[in-house]
Amino acid sequence: MTLNDLVHQTGEWLKGTGPKGEIVISSRVRLARNLEGQPFPHWAAPLKRQEILKQVEAAVAGSSYLAGSLFIKWTGLTELDRLFLVERHLISRELAAGKNEKAAVIGDREIVALMVNEEDHLRLQVLQSGFNLREAWAVLNQVEAELETKLPYAFSPDWGYLTACPTNVGTGMRSSCMLHLPSLVMTKQINRVLHAITKLGLTARGLYGEGTEAAGNFFQISNQVSLGISEEEILDNLDRLVGQVIEQEEAARKALLSQSRQALEDRIWRAYGTLKSAHLITSSETVELLSLVRLGVDLGLITSLDRGRVNQLFIQIQPAHLQKLEGRALTPSERDARRAQLLRESL
Repeated sequence: MTLNDLVHQTGEWLKGTGPKGEIVISSRVRLARNLEGQPFPHWAAPLKRQEILKQVEAAVAGSSYLAGSLFIKWTGLTELDRLFLVERHLISRELAAGKNEKAAVIGDREIVALMVNEEDHLRLQVLQSGFNLREAWAVLNQVEAELETKLPYAFSPDWGYLTACPTNVGTGMRSSCMLHLPSLVMTKQINRVLHAITKLGLTARGLYGEGTEAAGNFFQISNQVSLGISEEEILDNLDRLVGQVIEQEEAARKALLSQSRQALEDRIWRAYGTLKSAHLITSSETVELLSLVRLGVDLGLITSLDRGRVNQLFIQIQPAHLQKLEGRALTPSERDARRAQLLRESL
């Protein structure tokens, strides 16, 4: 498997087949780990980071769970390739911005991914389709335990796993669900929901996590604290809260269908018509319109598309994906034209 093979592959989390997939796009569990006796990446000299990179590469090579994975070193990797991995939710923007002594490990179905020398020496994640936190944690727990037999983690009996950022100290766990909440936005209930999430010690971010605004009615809900709380408690809290948000989105969808069906159908079909006929369209406009089309698919109003294909389009219309599909760099106006062509062909 090569990096370019991912262009034509649908990641497992995009297939839309997981539990409550009409509302929960994906579930992710991530762990932050550092190597014992080694300075954190931001404090480590280049030779030290290179040493850490080699240690992790050797551990991955000997891992049964990561057999067949793609190990991507940052040396010689283009900016376009790094952005491509961000768009697929396989690496963070922070890792993408870095140079040298960094790497990413991508599992064959994009379920498991690792980042090396980002904020911490190692960031491990499992990404699953739908509302599937427990399965994601079960897989990640096995991968992390196997790597721990090969890598000495920095751990304190008092503080737990030691991390570069104090918010990750303890379990080092960040769990999250990506939700599609168009009906709560339309019925103007979303601010109340987000306020309640914050009061309960969780946080809501945009499509690409920390530092991004909500777009296309997508909200990533995750825990903020990992110190003084167990992995099970983190998952229980998020499970319970996301379950409540799902119920509220389902109720809002039923209300829209019963009270404003004609207006709702008009918005959905106008969005579908625009996407089918546009010859120039930006990524931000596309995401907003695809959000309405996805709602139409999930409500059974649009039957010519399936959820997995719409999910895939959200990724394929992003700048780096368009250029990888085209096989060359594109100007912004060329991307707008290629994006519109892709949508017309797909819809």
